[in-house]
Amino acid sequence: MPTLPSPSSSAPSAPLTTVLVANRGEIARRVFRTAKAMGLRTVAVYSEPDADAPHVHEADLAVALGGSSSAESYLDVAKILDAARRTGADAIHPGYGFLSENAGFAEACGQAGITFIGPSPDAIRKMGIKHEAKAIAKAAGVPTLPDALLTGDDPREWREAAAKVGFPLLVKASAGGGGKGMRLVAAVEGLEDAVTGARREAAAAFGDGTVFLERYLTESRHVEIQVFGDTHGDAVHFGERECSVQRRHQKVVEEAPSPVVTPETRQHMGEVACALVRELGYVGAGTVEFLFDDTDQSFYFLEMNTRLQVEHPVTEEITGRDLVRLQFDVAMGRPVTEERREAALGEAVYGGWRPAPHAIEVRLYAEDPARKYIPSPGTLALYEHADVPGIRYEDGVRSGSVVSHYYDPMLAKVIATGATRAEAAAKLAAALDGMRIQGLKTNRDQLAAILRDPDFLAGATRTDFLDLHPDLAAPADRADVTAHLAAAIAVSVHRRRAAGGPTAFAPAGWRLLPYDGANAAWTRQDVRRAPETPVTYRFDGSTLYLIHGGGEYEVSLSGVGPEAARVTVDGVTLRCRVRVADDGVVWIDDSAGGHSAWKPTPRFPDDADTATGGDGAAEVPGTVVAIAVAAGDRVRTGQVLLTMEAMKMEHQVKAGRDAVVASVDCAVGQFVDAHQILVSLA
Repeated sequence: MPTLPSPSSSAPSAPLTTVLVANRGEIARRVFRTAKAMGLRTVAVYSEPDADAPHVHEADLAVALGGSSSAESYLDVAKILDAARRTGADAIHPGYGFLSENAGFAEACGQAGITFIGPSPDAIRKMGIKHEAKAIAKAAGVPTLPDALLTGDDPREWREAAAKVGFPLLVKASAGGGGKGMRLVAAVEGLEDAVTGARREAAAAFGDGTVFLERYLTESRHVEIQVFGDTHGDAVHFGERECSVQRRHQKVVEEAPSPVVTPETRQHMGEVACALVRELGYVGAGTVEFLFDDTDQSFYFLEMNTRLQVEHPVTEEITGRDLVRLQFDVAMGRPVTEERREAALGEAVYGGWRPAPHAIEVRLYAEDPARKYIPSPGTLALYEHADVPGIRYEDGVRSGSVVSHYYDPMLAKVIATGATRAEAAAKLAAALDGMRIQGLKTNRDQLAAILRDPDFLAGATRTDFLDLHPDLAAPADRADVTAHLAAAIAVSVHRRRAAGGPTAFAPAGWRLLPYDGANAAWTRQDVRRAPETPVTYRFDGSTLYLIHGGGEYEVSLSGVGPEAARVTVDGVTLRCRVRVADDGVVWIDDSAGGHSAWKPTPRFPDDADTATGGDGAAEVPGTVVAIAVAAGDRVRTGQVLLTMEAMKMEHQVKAGRDAVVASVDCAVGQFVDAHQILVSLA
């Protein structure tokens, strides 16, 4: 990661010595890095699934919280404060998520004599309830969209409120964020289900099921202003970030600056955001978020996040500021006057007086975009990336990490900086291609495809970008199947020969009876429901004669070893890195950015591995939150049987065929394993 210059500071009024990070994963590691550079001792806390996580090993001290779920660990205020007491921590950094916007936690820290690296409890409360925050913003003169708070349980009142707000609209949780408790409603027919679902999800995620309605802009962008307030009543902003490329109302790609915001609009948005900060007496890092209409440069208050944002690295990259360091400095009483002067100078940069760098960040998730972003928990067999100039990795995992279904499925953030937006996008896509990620399905291919998409490169990135580009969820395969199969076979044969045994030196395809070649069947492991690929092959020195998919190929091989091979097909050479996992899966990454996983198919498949016949089975482990059917009900293909919550998102289990419900084999609140039959169909 590039070394960010730290801002100069005056003598702190309240020096800190030890900071506990009440969080996990990449944000805990990010805070530790700055804290150690400042000479602070660091304290990690961890749940049982995170006992061997990277952030635990990197801290000077670590305290086990026990439990597995968030409620049992990272959300338990008493356990966090006890860990601070036992380790002598005089400061707590909450990161983002979990307790970062919990006013009660901030208050408890103050009562315990611990500095909370964040705003006051009062500011958190005022901005934490979205409909109240919107009222404050409206009173301050910030543009807002029509809205209505739903206080009753009568659907007729909901419909009346919706008619005043206008369609399309969003049902939004008043507490919390991250896209949870949010539903888009195009017409009144979908209102009741949306309100019910949003309330349920909000209550489960935030302990508050209050929702409100807000007019939805169909062609808007998500643009936010990074702000800081200090204890002296001053405020500063560091320009905008655009975060319009989203899935499930959660950001996937973020960048700074926005490709469409003009210098005049940037100045206006910054002034409005800082005015709100001063009005609140806000202290620390915050983000004022807006819906932005690029047709006329108008913008409307969305919410204020009273914490450091996930996407803060793009602002750091274009401003040269360490925002975590500034959080600590502000908490110790440093004024932001100097930062405000430098930010004003930055306006000249944004205004085009001299070229400004551009930064883009993507969020790498353990999920399958082609299957409606279903999470992919499990063991990350291999996780590697090269150090490349202009590329920054903020990751919370390493090879062997277990991605638990208890937490958000984000593995890492990858950030690229370039002299232009196009350069940053190209560098970032190439960096993603070059990562070695094995063992779990991820959205890596989708992210690279987004960065190379012509509409993205043209700056056409409104919030409906992914809806308008569904093909990006399952982009064209970049792997050369013939080359990868050849590399898998060559390395497998090399490893067999190296292992010794009676046939170690026999030629490939050797049999007791005359035979022209070896027959095998391979199944691609990284493609859902991939069919077997029959393969016939024969070695002749450094040449592999390969028949598959109805074609015959003559493949030249060189540099074959236990983990690599150079493969030439039709005069094109690829360098392939090959890894044979303990479960027999052969992983291939090539020099052109293609990757795939293959496994020899057993001659006699396990008869126990049979289909469920369309019964309702859990695809991932999680908790049942709603059941929509009962025994005896007739259901049709695709009908929702029940709703689960896994990795902080809701997932629907649907009927695989027209049938009658024979039995419901689970209950609301029950934790279930992956592939467990939850609803049996007759």
